Amino acid sequence: MGFMDKLKNRFKKNTETEEVSEKYKEGMKKTRNSFSSKLNDLMARYRKVDEDFFEELEEVLITADVGVMTVMDLIEELKMEVKRQNIKDTKEVKDVISEKLVEIYYGDDEEQVESLNIQEKELTVILVVGVNGVGKTTSIGKLANQLKQKGKRVVLAAGDTFRAGAIEQLEVWGERAGVDVVKQSSGSDPAAVIFDGIKAAKSRNADVLLCDTAGRLQNKVNLMNELSKVKRVIEREVPGAPHEVLLVLDATTGQNALSQAKTFSEAADVTGIVLTKLDGTAKGGIVLAIRHELNLPVKFVGLGEQINDLQEFDAEAFVYGLFADMLEEE
Repeated sequence: MGFMDKLKNRFKKNTETEEVSEKYKEGMKKTRNSFSSKLNDLMARYRKVDEDFFEELEEVLITADVGVMTVMDLIEELKMEVKRQNIKDTKEVKDVISEKLVEIYYGDDEEQVESLNIQEKELTVILVVGVNGVGKTTSIGKLANQLKQKGKRVVLAAGDTFRAGAIEQLEVWGERAGVDVVKQSSGSDPAAVIFDGIKAAKSRNADVLLCDTAGRLQNKVNLMNELSKVKRVIEREVPGAPHEVLLVLDATTGQNALSQAKTFSEAADVTGIVLTKLDGTAKGGIVLAIRHELNLPVKFVGLGEQINDLQEFDAEAFVYGLFADMLEEE
């Protein structure tokens, strides 16, 4: 049984995963339309697998923003696999591509890389960072809602005290998700707000504290120093915390998201990515570039506007979303 069949069986024959696959299928429409049509076109033009075929395949992957380094490695792997399996027909390459995309995502890691590091029986502190406008506060609200649905007691700390309206926006999300928000007045010291948040979370016996942070100050250096300071306060108050530092990136910015990730990783030891607006871009391949080039797992993806549209990332569902039309043709 080929890898495509395995995906089809996992997502089509199982009601529990069918909902997930539908979300990915719907949310990745733009990427799939551009990727699948180019791939199908390529398969139609080349009957046999040769150097020219690989060269064009390289181009298709790069335009999906899979990232140049990732594409080079992927093509290398594909060539070896095609040789090993003695594949002559381009149609059979689809199976190998889909399998290698999943493999490149997980690398040597277990599939658990995508799940949140939630502490049992003690407070889990999650720091959420990212530039303004990427959907950071919205993602925190959606994540709070998701954790609450799983039976966790959640508190939010409004640590973005610089952006006008950020505190109010977080309060709105707190209300929607039905969780408490700890705040101070606008312009307060973010580290002091986070400190208050930790105290409140402990006294309320919360399971998870989600901390919002500023996305921009007067200049970049300050922002990174500010984040380091917030992180030190958390480490001091809750040994071993923050348990996750989630960087929110906007998928529609493509390669620009990679440079943001590099900058933030230096300041805040990012542990995972929340990739918003994946449904709004044809460059969904950025998921693979982030994973492969920055060695950071994508933990959540935004596949729509609704409160339930933040999905835990699943590399197989992602690849299914990428190839859904082809899978259904078969």
